Amino acid sequence: MFYTYIIYSKALDNYYIGSCQDVEKRLQDHLNSRSSYTKVTKDWELKYYETFPTRSEACKRELQIKKMKSRKYIETLIKTKG
Repeated sequence: MFYTYIIYSKALDNYYIGSCQDVEKRLQDHLNSRSSYTKVTKDWELKYYETFPTRSEACKRELQIKKMKSRKYIETLIKTKG
């Protein structure tokens, strides 16, 4: 399985969208400064994820969410999933 995920930092009041094969491992990477964009803070929380059978589908969904360029859209996704 592959995942598209959204994490949130309260300190930055910012969302990060990504895709991966192991969500928990990837979150730990973000928390342990293994990502240049997210290493600024260590309070990232997993807020949302979707599963896909292929990496290609997960990447397409990641790009689709990013192209929306809308915080409101991201927060709506999180609310409807939770």
